[in-house]
Amino acid sequence: MSDDESYELLGFDNILFPVGDLDEAVRFYERAGFTLGFRFDKGGIALLKVGGETPGILLQLEEGLGHRPPGRPTPRVWLEVPDARAAARELAAAGIAPLDAPFSGATGRTVEFADPWGNVLGFTDYSKRPELARRS
Repeated sequence: MSDDESYELLGFDNILFPVGDLDEAVRFYERAGFTLGFRFDKGGIALLKVGGETPGILLQLEEGLGHRPPGRPTPRVWLEVPDARAAARELAAAGIAPLDAPFSGATGRTVEFADPWGNVLGFTDYSKRPELARRS
């Protein structure tokens, strides 16, 4: 890149999660409250919608990838929700155990969970900093 060229980070495109079984992964994430945006079985991918945004969580089939617990440390993706404690209750009702009880952070509460392949997601709210939330 020359000195007169620059680039700007505009936002997220898709976040990719490797999964060992696309059918199982789609069912898991639908239980967690995600909506399927599209599925392309021939390519081994499915896109989960995140709010009203175009990008989302892209599930990619990785042959031979078995179930595994989340490693430490492992990358985490946190998504904003109106109420993390309510999200934790709904996850539990859907049979998805959180990794820990909802915990408090700088902006509010967060609950984390992992899919069967060890990908970790957090649902976080802005209860302490509502002025930063997407919705109040």
